[in-house]
Amino acid sequence: MAYWLLKSEPDAFSWDDLTEKGKAGEPWTGVRNYTARNHMKAMQKGDLCFFYHSNIGKEIVGICEVIALAHPDETDDTGKWECVDVRAVERMPQPVTLADVKANPKLSEMALVTSFRLSVQPVLADEWAEVCRMGRLAPAKKAPTSAKKKN
Repeated sequence: MAYWLLKSEPDAFSWDDLTEKGKAGEPWTGVRNYTARNHMKAMQKGDLCFFYHSNIGKEIVGICEVIALAHPDETDDTGKWECVDVRAVERMPQPVTLADVKANPKLSEMALVTSFRLSVQPVLADEWAEVCRMGRLAPAKKAPTSAKKKN
């Protein structure tokens, strides 16, 4: 399983909007950056993502799960862009602000700090665990049983 961070402006699409979609989830449309698109193409079903409110709030507010592999983005007329589908898993008991992340030496190399403009970012396992700890999710959130790969 891999970990990711997805950014959304909460006045356009918020954590509450995603939770209202329920188990059906929502396509993560509108990404128009090649690196971010390639990250989505690398995602697997069951991967977990931090949901980050950008611009307003600037904080990690929840965890969502990839429920559908990369497919054509329905908002794209060019055929170049793809998206994954995600569903809400759990709200962060304590949102983790960008300032908190930047102040934590364990997260100094996290993409949220070093590639702050990228809307879809990889998160290392130790970064995931530290952010979960900061957000009062202990032990660090693992994939739900339904998301684990069957052998």
